[in-house]
Amino acid sequence: MTESIQFGSRQIDFHLEYSDRKSLGITVTPDLEVFVKAPEGTSLEKIKEKLTKKAPWIIRQQSFFLYFHPKTPERKFVGGESHLYLGRQYRLKVISDELDAKSDEVKLKGQFIEVRTLNKIKVKELVDEWYRNKAKEKLNQIANPLFEKFVFKHNLPLITYRLSLRSMPTRWGSCTPKGKIILNPELIKAPKGCIEYVIIHELCHLVHHDHTQKFIDLQTKEMPDWEKWKMKLEKLLA
Repeated sequence: MTESIQFGSRQIDFHLEYSDRKSLGITVTPDLEVFVKAPEGTSLEKIKEKLTKKAPWIIRQQSFFLYFHPKTPERKFVGGESHLYLGRQYRLKVISDELDAKSDEVKLKGQFIEVRTLNKIKVKELVDEWYRNKAKEKLNQIANPLFEKFVFKHNLPLITYRLSLRSMPTRWGSCTPKGKIILNPELIKAPKGCIEYVIIHELCHLVHHDHTQKFIDLQTKEMPDWEKWKMKLEKLLA
């Protein structure tokens, strides 16, 4: 059965199941769903009372999992459509005149992402390739100094750093113990602060491999306003 509680201005929905157990169990899934298992005979009022006390923890868990939920609005890649690049909105301008579009080309020009091609079917392919190339260039420029500063500051063992881009439908980034940082190329659409937040988040995993309080404390020390950029990232690409 599905129930809900109100915590401030936020409604928390949860799936309730009774079972032969002695205590209340609460689980928050990566899909942001809340599952509650309660001992047989426990009143709904008592269950809601306990959930209200745990509401801050539930919200924190959901906020954490949102970090792994990059969502990009579907685009049709037609003229006049808005597209993001480094946090700014640009209009797509498609030029297909034979005199002006002899070869395929994509470039930023003023407030436009300008696409020149005789084949309008190729617009999405060309824009996607342009984004990938920009991601390789810009994300490396942002990540390299952050990595060098972090390793030196924390006196980490000499590790071989390299940045890799990989399309990941459920993550913004990851970091291996050997210093390989993997970033979602979709980040090129976000502001620099959002990109730095994701990189710093992954770098902190070189010190703390899980999301304990020590990890959060380190992330806060490295980037005191990380929550602002996290929220901006979630809203911008939601």
